[in-house]
Amino acid sequence: MSRWRPPSPSSTAIITRDGFERLKAELDHLWHTVRPEVVKALAAAAAEGDRSENAEYIYRKKQLGEIDRRARYLSKRIPQLKVVEAAPAQRDAVFFGATMALENIDTGDIVRYRIVGPDETDARLGWISIDSPLARAVLKKKVDDAFEAELPGGRTRFAVIAVDYA
Repeated sequence: MSRWRPPSPSSTAIITRDGFERLKAELDHLWHTVRPEVVKALAAAAAEGDRSENAEYIYRKKQLGEIDRRARYLSKRIPQLKVVEAAPAQRDAVFFGATMALENIDTGDIVRYRIVGPDETDARLGWISIDSPLARAVLKKKVDDAFEAELPGGRTRFAVIAVDYA
């Protein structure tokens, strides 16, 4: 049995203006605040002597690697992103940036989601990626349209109740 796996599909390179500014601020914070502190702590740990059994040194090296990995990802990802600032001309349909209310037809539950880029998703806020199965299924639907989405819990039917681009 081989370990080879096909490459995962690349995520959509669009983002809202707020998400773009947050990513730039995160990169700036990593480079100018967090990394210098960790480098200083790493130097202090290295000065203590034997590095092979120095837990502080090992921890700081690992932490520095994680910071560098995230900073490298952000510095490559940010130039690729396309910022979507304007709402679409057809404001009664669901597109990128829409906040929508959906009713689960089977249970009657009402949920609210906002479609955002894959780099700014947040389950606590109800922000879902445009690459998610639910977002793909609801794109271009209007108020009172019904649709089905293949979710991890199985096939689910929804109806669009409201669409907003605030």
